[in-house]
Amino acid sequence: MAPSNLSAMKFPFENPKFIFFTDFDGTITLQDSNDYMTDNIGFGGDKRRQGNQDVLTNKDTFRESFRKMMDSVTRPYPECIDYLVKNIKLDPYFNEYFQWALAHNIPTVILSSGMEPVIRAILKNLVGPDHVKLAIISNEVEAREGKRIDEEGGWKIKYHDESDFGHDKSLAIRPYANLPKDQRPTLFYAGDGVSDLSAARETDLLFAKQGHDLISYCAEQNVPFTVFADWSSILGTVQKIVAGEKTVHNAAQEGHEAFKNGKVGLNGSARARATHES
Repeated sequence: MAPSNLSAMKFPFENPKFIFFTDFDGTITLQDSNDYMTDNIGFGGDKRRQGNQDVLTNKDTFRESFRKMMDSVTRPYPECIDYLVKNIKLDPYFNEYFQWALAHNIPTVILSSGMEPVIRAILKNLVGPDHVKLAIISNEVEAREGKRIDEEGGWKIKYHDESDFGHDKSLAIRPYANLPKDQRPTLFYAGDGVSDLSAARETDLLFAKQGHDLISYCAEQNVPFTVFADWSSILGTVQKIVAGEKTVHNAAQEGHEAFKNGKVGLNGSARARATHES
């Protein structure tokens, strides 16, 4: 039996052979909800992009940069949730993947730097009743001293742990990766950003989103990966692996070949980094 703290070994299925961990913002969704809030009702896209650059150049930690982003959003928290529910869209193929995963006893676990109330509200709106079968491990929200979260300027992010990320996603995956071989499921992860790299190291196969920074980091650090444009390509690959038609090793080899052949759609800083490395 799996240790009692390994919840994905018990919910929503007992002792699954595969577990799919995934980032939320920009991976399951088409937009990053935190970026969307910051750009439109916070301090704006220019300051946010500069903050991202400061993290990439080690001038700031992700934890502090993200806190500054969220502090710039002062609307009452319930208004923030309503705003995002109205504006954030799901990857058009995620629900198809999710229903297939449920039918084949594959848990899907969301690991996010975002806040659970926002994530849950978006999923409830876009996934429907089955959203309760998606586990979420993320940051939280709390009231500022002397205020309520439903007041102007009344909320702040509550980080999951003390790491420089605020939420080190690898900590959630490692207990599964360390299970004895006869108990250990095959572990997948999907992501798009640099904050996903620590999680990807713990899994058997990373799905890295086409055109994003994570691909060049994986190639540089020799982390096995394959490329996805949307969840239809993730579904196709996972179906073949589950059916025994493809191994995770084969899928990762394809990702590295696509990177070497310039077929991963890198843009912005990702392209610049890849060009410099080559």
